[in-house]
Amino acid sequence: MLDAPTRAQVRATAPVLQQHGVALTRHFYARMFQHNPELREIFNQGHQRSGTQQQALAMAVAAYAEHIDDPSVLRPVLERIAAKHVSLGIRREHYAVVGRHLLASIVEVLGEEAATPALMDAWAQAYGQLAALLAGMEQGLYDQAAAQPGGWTGWRSLRVQRRQAESEEITSFHLVPADGGPVPAFRPGQYLSVRMLVPALGYRQPRQYSLSNAPGGDHLRISVKREDGQGGEAGMVSTWLHRHLAEGDVLEVAPPAGDFVLHEDRDTPVVLLSAGVGITPMMAMLEHLARTQPARAVRFVHAARHAGVQAFGGRVRALVAGLADARAWFVHEAAPAGVPADGAAPDALGRIDPADLRERGLLPDDADIYLCGPAGFMAAQRRALLQLGVPAARLHAEAFGTGGVAEG
Repeated sequence: MLDAPTRAQVRATAPVLQQHGVALTRHFYARMFQHNPELREIFNQGHQRSGTQQQALAMAVAAYAEHIDDPSVLRPVLERIAAKHVSLGIRREHYAVVGRHLLASIVEVLGEEAATPALMDAWAQAYGQLAALLAGMEQGLYDQAAAQPGGWTGWRSLRVQRRQAESEEITSFHLVPADGGPVPAFRPGQYLSVRMLVPALGYRQPRQYSLSNAPGGDHLRISVKREDGQGGEAGMVSTWLHRHLAEGDVLEVAPPAGDFVLHEDRDTPVVLLSAGVGITPMMAMLEHLARTQPARAVRFVHAARHAGVQAFGGRVRALVAGLADARAWFVHEAAPAGVPADGAAPDALGRIDPADLRERGLLPDDADIYLCGPAGFMAAQRRALLQLGVPAARLHAEAFGTGGVAEG
């Protein structure tokens, strides 16, 4: 535990970090990649270009400064960061490099007059505390991943056993260990990190994709949305996977990770509420519920732009039909242009409205609600659900982006 004067020094910088945090983190990343270019392979350069990574780090640093007296308040956030770090192969030794550039950036951005020796000593101690906490959490996750049957740490070669188009934009890849070993266990809702060389960049890039099948099978399935036309690094990996990854090819993959998971210790009703490619972790949850808790009440609600981009419609309806108390509800923004594929026809047009869902019996009062989709969708649904009186403890969310599973 840091002493009181040190905590006071760090806490006093919280307002400054809130004001100048993005400028600081932008400078930090540029400095780090200049001096340690090998780290570009760890960080999603699409998020670097868009600024979302800088924003996420700035918010995290400011929150740490604000809660320096009791960092345990941030434990849920730190657990998510630790899971993401493990999925990217970040190790204890990386923290020294990051710390060196972060502290130097504070001086270079704020200036020596503001970044006094006393303040920098306090931040060095604070960073050391945070690094030790995260490294310890991550080591536990590494040990857990390596100890389970079929588990590993770092990067492992998985072979594409099968690829299958799920919609105009989403393609599934069935992956098995290239060495013939067992498929690892995972929890429904978790994701895989995939790493590949991006020829246009000249170095490898990681991306995270939700596992879209239930655990316990003979393969791992990721379902990837093609992200075209974003420019720069964004979309490069998903586009390459769609255009070039064939059955028999091999990918570098990290172990399953993530804390957005189905609560299997409950028998409460489950509402799986998603939009776009956010359907992928919901498929893992739905398939797992069908196998392990077929009597549990399930409501599967999904939004898509139109029938052409609707994935897994037929599979969802088939699974729901086999459960004791389950319903599926698909909402599309536009009517089908022709005859929809099997299961892709919408139940309603427009956008998802939680108040409407409640009237239709699709939002049981005591349900655990799992949310996944684009940031705007996530924010709107969460606000509406809270306004309806849904307890925050019943909302379990995963947003695609730097705070969760990344697209691209």
